Amino acid sequence: MKILVYTDGGARGNPGPAAIGVVIADGKGAAVKKYSEYLGEATNNIAEYSAIVFALKKIKALYGKEKIVKMEIEVRSDSELIVKQLNHQYKIEDEGLQLLFIKIWNILIDFGPVNFAYVPRKENKEADRLVNECLDAQDKVRKLL
Repeated sequence: MKILVYTDGGARGNPGPAAIGVVIADGKGAAVKKYSEYLGEATNNIAEYSAIVFALKKIKALYGKEKIVKMEIEVRSDSELIVKQLNHQYKIEDEGLQLLFIKIWNILIDFGPVNFAYVPRKENKEADRLVNECLDAQDKVRKLL
């Protein structure tokens, strides 16, 4: 069984109010689950990494430890930096990102093959929409306070 995971993270202001968007899809790209979550104050890169952490934890919760070992999972992100760091092509100099990188690799111990792939923003529209929808909702809450 193969699943595709589209992840996105964004911060308005960088750092600023940040959120994540995750779309878990079947092997043909049809969405199975969609998630968004407000993070609070963070950078874009922290949000991008946080989206991947969130996605992997959700996959494990949805499918269980026994199934994820047998699954082929492709995590798609429009952050070339994050994908290249996760594929060991770029060094990670920021300590906050190093911690998130380690968190991801510790989560991956329970998984079968997981590939990290860069996709252009136009192929990641739904995850991006979820991020912006979450941030817009948070803006409305702040304006009410």
